Amino acid sequence: MSINQIVMIVAGFMVLLSVALTHFVHPNWMWFTVFIGANMFQSGFTGFCPLVIVLKKLGIGQEA
Repeated sequence: MSINQIVMIVAGFMVLLSVALTHFVHPNWMWFTVFIGANMFQSGFTGFCPLVIVLKKLGIGQEA
């Protein structure tokens, strides 16, 4: 699995989790959704994604 696929899976999961937390726990969890969206937005322009750095350091998603 490529590192881009892993990033998309994690981002999608985090968005779904934050929406569920907003609905079932407290409305302020919406700020978590806003943070994820803002991070994805800036990553599209700058190419900087903290998750990619973490995954590379862990050796995950590296092609053999």
